[in-house]
Amino acid sequence: QVQLVESGGGLVQAGDSLRLSCAASGLTVNLYGMGWFRQAPGKEREFVGNIGWGRDGKSNYGDSVKDRFTFYKDNAKNAVYLQMNSLKPEDTAVYYCAVPGKVGSAPGRDENDYEYWGQGTQVIVSS
Repeated sequence: QVQLVESGGGLVQAGDSLRLSCAASGLTVNLYGMGWFRQAPGKEREFVGNIGWGRDGKSNYGDSVKDRFTFYKDNAKNAVYLQMNSLKPEDTAVYYCAVPGKVGSAPGRDENDYEYWGQGTQVIVSS
C-alpha cells in the first residue's frame, strides 16, 4: 500500500523560510518522481512544482514560486523536501505531495498526472 505523509507545515511570518517533507512508503520515490501542489481556501489546486525520477531528475516550478522554492531528494529516507524561502502571505495554503502511478514517467503540471496523494500539510504565512 502506497502512503505519502507530508509534514513541516506551520505558521510563519512573511519573509521566513519553511521546509516541508514528504515521506513515502510502498514505493521508491526516486523511481517515480514527485509533484507538489497547494490549495488555498476558495481556490483551485495549484501546481507548485515537481522533481523528476532518477539520479538526474530535474525540477520544475510554478511561476509563483520559482526562485524561492527548491526540491531536494533524500533517497536514503525515501523522501522529498520542499524548501520554501521568502514566504509571502499568498503562499498560505494546504500543500500536497503526489506521485505518478508509473515508474519512470514524466508527470507534468496537471494533477491528473498523479495517482497517489498525501493528506496535506497547512502552511500559513502572516503579513
